[in-house]
Amino acid sequence: MSDTQNPGPSGVEDLTEEQLEFLASMFDLARSGRTQELLELVDKGVPANLTNDKGDTLLILAAYNDHADLVEGLLQRGAEVDRINDRGQSALGCAVFRQNQEITGTLLRAGADPHLGSQSAYAVAEMFGLDAMRQLLDAFNDGTGCRGVGNLT
Repeated sequence: MSDTQNPGPSGVEDLTEEQLEFLASMFDLARSGRTQELLELVDKGVPANLTNDKGDTLLILAAYNDHADLVEGLLQRGAEVDRINDRGQSALGCAVFRQNQEITGTLLRAGADPHLGSQSAYAVAEMFGLDAMRQLLDAFNDGTGCRGVGNLT
């Protein structure tokens, strides 16, 4: 075993190949919606804000892949709602793109900023003509809150 090294900016230099592979597998769990397994690992110390080489967080991947329970669980464990990946996308922008009103509402209630990122939630709604999602964003933005997500009346 080597002597302790000074970690670089990311601290990755101190991790073994096996540890790096384990951390990379967390993103597969997020993509596939293996909620219980991933949340148990987060509870045991895997960072809720774990980020891959593209800037995607577990929360971004869970939102993009329509895993509402995982999104909620990661938020409860401290995942930052407004992290932006290398493409300027947030979990909220991903939920809007996927037209997932439940996850969009969850993220908005958690404080997500619909204007954040170069591909913000509002920009995504406009770019793809997602009028229902734009209305949902507007309902939260103007303070009406839309507590029964999906009931925009």
